[in-house]
Amino acid sequence: MKFIKYYLAPRLVQYILVTFLGLSAAFFLPRILPMDPVKQQLAQYQAFGVYIPPEQLEEIVSTLQQLYGLEGSLSEQYMSFWKRLFRGDFGPSLARYPTPVMKVIAQSLPWTFGLLLLTTILSWVVAVIVGGIAGYYRGRWTEILDAIVMVIRPIPYYIMSLLCLILFAYLFPIFPLSGGIGVGIELSFSWEPVKSIVEHGALPALTLLIVGIAWQFQSMKLIVQGVRSEDYVWYAKVAGIEEQRIVFHYVIPNAMLPMITQLGLQFGTIFSGALVTEMVFAYPGVGWILYDAVMRGDYNLIMGITCISVLAVTTSIFLLDLIYPLFDPRVRYR
Repeated sequence: MKFIKYYLAPRLVQYILVTFLGLSAAFFLPRILPMDPVKQQLAQYQAFGVYIPPEQLEEIVSTLQQLYGLEGSLSEQYMSFWKRLFRGDFGPSLARYPTPVMKVIAQSLPWTFGLLLLTTILSWVVAVIVGGIAGYYRGRWTEILDAIVMVIRPIPYYIMSLLCLILFAYLFPIFPLSGGIGVGIELSFSWEPVKSIVEHGALPALTLLIVGIAWQFQSMKLIVQGVRSEDYVWYAKVAGIEEQRIVFHYVIPNAMLPMITQLGLQFGTIFSGALVTEMVFAYPGVGWILYDAVMRGDYNLIMGITCISVLAVTTSIFLLDLIYPLFDPRVRYR
């Protein structure tokens, strides 16, 4: 009962509030911008030489406003937005008309989810272990490793993507340039499609891994350097406990606690990094269709991706916050 009252309930309220504000921002921000998607769509028609008779223009504008959810006053649009959101209905994708937005996202989401899940967990595990060892032990190799990380960490995702693309696709053509699977290969669990997916996903994954490991390695190293001077570590040394046991059973588990919190925050940063990376490699995930939606003025698809992004980030942080007591007994005690 205490867990629900003092731990679960406040976090549930915070999760609902943050999600509500994030989704509201996704609704209001596009409407603040000096861009009218209806006029933009009509301009695209006219740019392709499509003649719209004046008597049909009003009907077309009304239809487009209905498709974009722009009918009525701002408050009416806001209520309609929440109704459509609860139904999971963002309308049709204007660039892929009449395919629904949710169907377009459902086709791309597994690619992004697989890429994010693999790179996030792997980069976190590697950074925690290697950063923990480098923070506890001092030597020439830790200084070299730290210097390499200092160079890599400030590099943005898109720059790292371009470097990997030039190095491993142009200079040394080891991996494919773009795409998620080879041309003419159908998705299945047989060897050829799986091999093609791994080859096409290697460069995007490598980009996210390099930047993710560098970003978290330094954090873990600094935390361990503080933990290694704690009294219980000195007591363990005096008691004659093996150095390896001290590192892996006492220092790294205690230093890992702030990194668990950081893992939740990483979903927000790596999600944006994954979107940029997918654009560079034309990877068929959410990032690529978002780029395509922005370039083609697909207002409905942009709104759908933004809302799902908000839900994904806030939900992942909320779930991680719930399981945090399993790793830190002090939270359970309180």
